Amino acid sequence: MDPVKSRLEKKPVDYNGFLQEDKKDSSMALGRVDRGRSEVSTPPLESWREERTRSEEDNELNLPTLSAAYSTILRSLGEDPGRQGLLKTPWRAATAMQFFTKGYQETITDVLNDAIFDEDHDEMVIVKDIDMFSMCEHHLVPFIGKVHIGYLPNKQVLGLSKLARSITLFFDLSAVQERLTKQIAIAITEALQPAGVGVVVEATHMCMVMRGVQKMNSKTVTSTMLGVFREDPKTREEFLNLIRS
Repeated sequence: MDPVKSRLEKKPVDYNGFLQEDKKDSSMALGRVDRGRSEVSTPPLESWREERTRSEEDNELNLPTLSAAYSTILRSLGEDPGRQGLLKTPWRAATAMQFFTKGYQETITDVLNDAIFDEDHDEMVIVKDIDMFSMCEHHLVPFIGKVHIGYLPNKQVLGLSKLARSITLFFDLSAVQERLTKQIAIAITEALQPAGVGVVVEATHMCMVMRGVQKMNSKTVTSTMLGVFREDPKTREEFLNLIRS
């Protein structure tokens, strides 16, 4: 059995970020309104895809169909895909979209790649200002920003570059910022079983900048706090202060 995958499968975490055996305690914690958020019913979230839903071979096979679809879009917008400036645009757009959605081609095992190490370190680990982009599932336009990730180790640490790489797993079309934030936190929690995880995402959404309200300077900030980051105000405050410094 893959040693990374075996570590990921132990002690499953529910979608609120608590170990399943701690549901009694989690129900009490979730009963509070957290930092002004109203309580809503949230469906269970998959923290990662167990299998790749797309491969490099799929990309090559589907490229002509995707390119033809972009030609149809151009015609529907009143353009002529046959004119000089647009001759290769459908192919370029198709290959670009495949790259933008490369999260469909990876699993958490691909990303972590055996980079989990036994280490007796019990102080907070933070990687901040990680550049990110993803595609809004509502309008298929990008949102771009930064991710800040922190966790409190529990006898295991993750290679620092893997923290940054872990967010690429969620570069896909089924993305809203709120869900992406929680997915990153849960994936790290299930991989490491740390004492706690905090994730903050700050992003500018092109669907707000280029259309609709057209607010050029708007920024959306979302956070997910699990374990002691959620339960202990001092730990949460330390994390938030460090990512702002």
